[in-house]
Amino acid sequence: MPGHIALNTAAPLPESVDSKNKFEDLSGIDATAYENPYDALIEASQGDPGLLQSRYSAHRTTRNSQQKAKLLSPEFTSLITDPILQRLVDPSIEPGFTDPRHCLVFWARPPSHIRSLAGKLQQKLLELAPNLWLMPVENMHLTALEIIHSVSNAEAKSLIDNIGPATIAAMTDYTFSHRTRLLKPMLSYDAAAIALSFLPAAGESLPVAASDSAERTEGDDNFTYHHLRRDLYNIARKTGVNIGSRYVVPSSHITIGRFLRQDDHDSPEKMKLFVKGIEEINEWLEKEYWPKQGEDRRLDAEWIVGQEKGLDCREGTLWYGGGRTVRLGKGF
Repeated sequence: MPGHIALNTAAPLPESVDSKNKFEDLSGIDATAYENPYDALIEASQGDPGLLQSRYSAHRTTRNSQQKAKLLSPEFTSLITDPILQRLVDPSIEPGFTDPRHCLVFWARPPSHIRSLAGKLQQKLLELAPNLWLMPVENMHLTALEIIHSVSNAEAKSLIDNIGPATIAAMTDYTFSHRTRLLKPMLSYDAAAIALSFLPAAGESLPVAASDSAERTEGDDNFTYHHLRRDLYNIARKTGVNIGSRYVVPSSHITIGRFLRQDDHDSPEKMKLFVKGIEEINEWLEKEYWPKQGEDRRLDAEWIVGQEKGLDCREGTLWYGGGRTVRLGKGF
């Protein structure tokens, strides 16, 4: 992994949220022995999308349970507020501050119906935490592959040159011919942020075999979101670049909010109400948006990655949805 930059700011860069917030794989899979870490879960699941989905589900439900216990513990003292985002939102904290952390990523942009759902959830969350920072809807993204993060502008641009326009085109267009489906939305949370997470589909609400009226069959779900992540990793590695992802846990999520203040959660009673509110939202999501046995397929409750826009190769200071597009892939 390339070295991190020496920062040339007037004051030392505040400690990042990532340094305080641990990301670990809670699915029960150890990927350390694999050259491509995404192969581990695919091999453990024997290519079965149902087993793979269950691993993704185990990760997010276990993590939510862990975070609930942490937030409601008598030993809990404070949320992990983001000092860099605080300075960007309120320039008076440190006038002239700019975020020096450049990144290079491949994002999947949520289609309009998923953005609409995320917007509804943000409004529900504001009722629970009025001081929550909301990710602008137009900035929302699912990170399919992170090449590098927190490096200099020059280093990020050199990686773009190393990968090359042909490979970037192949990667950003990949979802046009390799269509993977996400469903079963749920709010995932920790002491730093709230995300809308999904599970890779496993044949829910689809016909087993093709028919004249079916555009997608159960067999199409054999290519899961995890397979997409694996393939993108392989394509990028063939260019010789090192992949410096912060984490490769089995999660498909879009960040929708971050904590900037303690006011909304500065007592055990407030925190209990907040966690209870998230759980009630998740019950509503499962009732209204999860596929049910015997029901017809609901297109407004699923996300086929690549809908409307292909993958977005993005570089720059994009921790909060910014940066610039190097190339946007072909959507459908």
